Amino acid sequence: MTDKLKTISNLFEGKEIRSIWDAEKEEYYFSVVDVIGALTESERARKYWNDIKRDLKNEGSELSEKIGQLKLKSKKDGKNYLTDVLDTKGILRLIESIPSPKAEPFKLWLAQLGSERIDEVFDPEIAIKRSIDYYRKRGYDDKWIEARIKATLDRNKLTDVWKDGGITKDFEYGILTNEIYKEWSGMTAQEYKSFKGIRKENLRDNMTDIEVALTDLGELTTRHIAQKEKTFGLSENRKAAKRGGSVAKRTKEFYEEVTGLNAITKTNSLNYKYIDDNN
Repeated sequence: MTDKLKTISNLFEGKEIRSIWDAEKEEYYFSVVDVIGALTESERARKYWNDIKRDLKNEGSELSEKIGQLKLKSKKDGKNYLTDVLDTKGILRLIESIPSPKAEPFKLWLAQLGSERIDEVFDPEIAIKRSIDYYRKRGYDDKWIEARIKATLDRNKLTDVWKDGGITKDFEYGILTNEIYKEWSGMTAQEYKSFKGIRKENLRDNMTDIEVALTDLGELTTRHIAQKEKTFGLSENRKAAKRGGSVAKRTKEFYEEVTGLNAITKTNSLNYKYIDDNN
């Protein structure tokens, strides 16, 4: 399904770049032909792309292995056809390989981003300041930002405990996190994001104060249980995560009983709305 929100598309001076959101992978995929057409202004963008794709394959480029096909709505007849697509990272790598004057602003932009990230390696405070500035521009006050940074540190403490408990793979961290969320909210993190109408945005950034508090409580309790019982392996840590989430669940139920309010809401901090029209 495509969306009306401009993501990478807003870099193409109003040119329509068809995109599709993969909720499972939490990633956007963009029409390669549309990007080629916008950069080259060629009337034969498809042939141009076929030539590039052949060269990439002959060169054994890793990018050629990233090309996928998804159904996108045709600009001509409105029907859905399988179309070559790349994710955001792939599209940016493709742009770097295209000899077009219109690609130069992208290349300069990417070079600037790369330079900034290298600077942050030598001076991590730059990254902290960048995050603070970002949140301020989004309308968050300093008290909220301070709490958000602390929550990130607390989250890292939890993942460190899990790591000490034999958790090493990304999908395992995801499983344990979902155990906490499912226990107190009835949803996985991905389902929670869908419920709130967000996609790549951070879930905690789009929570109300009570939702954040319940999330923090579930994670903090899980950490204390894991530390006290020295849980090891995925199975033991899943049980601890579920128990940690159950503490947040009981707190949620008590809050709702006392206030008469729902602890979980669809409220988010977005100033835009996703609209799907590729059905």
